[in-house]
Amino acid sequence: MPSHVSADRPAAQPPGRGSVEALISQTRRLKGDVDAVRRDTRSAGSDPEERWQRALYDLALHQLNDLDEHLAQLRDGPAPLPADVEAAPAPRSAAAPGSLLSRVGSAEWNLLTDEASWSGELFQILGRDPAAPALTLDELPAVVLDEDRPRLTAMVTDCLVDAKPIDGEFRVLRPDGNVRTVHMMGEPVLDGDGSTASMWAVLRDVSELRRSQRTVRETRDTMQRHRRRAETEHRLAVELQEAVLPPGRGALRLPRRGPGTLDVAAHHLPSGAGSLLGGDWYDALELSDGDTLLSVGDLTGHGVAVASGMTMLLGAVRGMAMAGTQPGQLMSLLNQLLDATVQPALGSAVCCRYRPATRNLTWAQAGHPAPLLFRGGTGCALSAPDGVLLGVTSGAGYGQAEVTLEPGDLLLLHTDGVVPGHSGADSLGALLGLAPRFGAARTAQDCVRAVVEEFGESGRADEACVLVARVGE
Repeated sequence: MPSHVSADRPAAQPPGRGSVEALISQTRRLKGDVDAVRRDTRSAGSDPEERWQRALYDLALHQLNDLDEHLAQLRDGPAPLPADVEAAPAPRSAAAPGSLLSRVGSAEWNLLTDEASWSGELFQILGRDPAAPALTLDELPAVVLDEDRPRLTAMVTDCLVDAKPIDGEFRVLRPDGNVRTVHMMGEPVLDGDGSTASMWAVLRDVSELRRSQRTVRETRDTMQRHRRRAETEHRLAVELQEAVLPPGRGALRLPRRGPGTLDVAAHHLPSGAGSLLGGDWYDALELSDGDTLLSVGDLTGHGVAVASGMTMLLGAVRGMAMAGTQPGQLMSLLNQLLDATVQPALGSAVCCRYRPATRNLTWAQAGHPAPLLFRGGTGCALSAPDGVLLGVTSGAGYGQAEVTLEPGDLLLLHTDGVVPGHSGADSLGALLGLAPRFGAARTAQDCVRAVVEEFGESGRADEACVLVARVGE
């Protein structure tokens, strides 16, 4: 048990001024550093993690401000008493409102005379008139909230009966209706005979500090809920994507029998952020009439809703292709489908229908990069027919083009972002530069592997897809 305070014990001497000055300098430098980092922190208010970080910075600055003022009190020592104490019965209260000094008060209750002595700051904390008498220990619970009175009574009883130090909090209701949270620390004071003569305490208004801590807890909880929700949405989006896209590992032979078959391989390239799962898709499907469907596309946005929209579009592409719809008409119907959805969305796509008997490729595009054709060690982009983004213009028309492929030709379809940090002509040039590697590759899977090795598996701002189809010799 800590030793009790003795009424005749000499007062402790303040620490050396130089050592406290050094601590004050360190504290103020740290305050400046924390404040500089806080100002540089983004605080748009939409990201739960940013709000939590901002709340932590505010709490740290709040506590560093208090530490600075505590150390200043240690350096300066107790405030001088008035020249004539009798002539100045009103307690001193010179602290600026809102400063640490205005939030820390002291009190002593004499058990022999039942008198109470409060500092002016304590009157201010409790919102009481400094000219009024200080409350005795019996009267103090009257200003404490009902649910906190048992806690205060237990602390005071333990201090006076068992000589236990006081260290706890309770809430007080001020005359102006304000509720404040007060932290109380104190000990019994013993007389020469070892009996309890009085009890002293330091009371601190910690309302703002507790409010800051509560804000940190609430923003942390919000951030954790946001993360759990994001993880759940990401998992659902991944499951949706994996359920509808053809296997990305290994190769397909389409159609499975007959001349002019295609060796097909594809790969989904994730974004660097990992959680940014969007609406990119690829597809390769043998149709009922023996033709082969090749398509890639991208629905704008990220998350479960976009993955669900991508699933809808891909299902529509497959269904219409199976029904014999040609690529140009298919794009027009996809545009109508997006235009009729409840949540507006934009998308791009390229759709190819390959007939193995004639090696004829009919294709259409909607605001999407054209397929790349590699033949004889060189490559080029196919001339694109007309086609705007899906969902932009109601009733838009889409053209289609035809090209006859030759044995050994290689067709590459992709979404934006395959080449990280590049788009348009730069991306096209980088992909066409793979012609020598494609010429040396034995399978479509080797070509896909070359793309991944050249441009990386990850590190993209957004996800991407690549599909390679090679015409059999």
